[in-house]
Amino acid sequence: MSESLDLLVFGAHPDDAEIGMGGTIAKHTAAGLKVGICDLTLAEMSSNGTVETRQQEAKAASEALGLTVRTNLQLPDRGLYLLPEYVERIALEIRTWKPRIVFAPYWEDRHPDHIACSKLVQEALFNAKLRRYLPDHPAHTVEESYFYFINDVIEPDVMVDVTGHYESKRSSLLAYRSQFESSGSGAGNHIVRTPLNQGYLERVEARDSLLGQKRAVRYAEGFISKLPYLTELF
Repeated sequence: MSESLDLLVFGAHPDDAEIGMGGTIAKHTAAGLKVGICDLTLAEMSSNGTVETRQQEAKAASEALGLTVRTNLQLPDRGLYLLPEYVERIALEIRTWKPRIVFAPYWEDRHPDHIACSKLVQEALFNAKLRRYLPDHPAHTVEESYFYFINDVIEPDVMVDVTGHYESKRSSLLAYRSQFESSGSGAGNHIVRTPLNQGYLERVEARDSLLGQKRAVRYAEGFISKLPYLTELF
């Protein structure tokens, strides 16, 4: 029987979760919470690196963040469509790990796979709680769901101070050398110029720093909720 998770983070590709909320993940694992990442694809269409290299990098990133588990559904990269079988795979992942909170990419982004991942997870979250849907697997209702930013950013509903855990986020991102370094060994020993290896990590850090400035912290990560943020007292 699988171990229940506190947080389950979905991403279209290995490195999506780290870009959007690596600091938040590290903060929660450091506090003793169980956090998992589920990558939908192996990122086999990436211009640089190989599937094998990317998996090794994901393993190193997972160790940097202190994950309890990382899985990969091996759905087709650049083939993430709103298909019932894909929704089913994600819903089963939710039922397997029974997380309290689920995270997915924000539904607006320059990368179509990030948008598709967001839609698929939203469908799966709804289906996972229906007891007559795949009745051989007990239904599970998550307490909350939030959406993190990868490329495109809007004003967040909630932000997390990740200043004390930003070094873990840096380490997790630097693990993906095939994606973020502009020199080295790529496919055919040739690195293809992409937005990711042209100062992308510096821009991610600047984004997190700029958001933190709003509440006088050094680094913060922002999230969107489709439901109002509920609190007992102010």
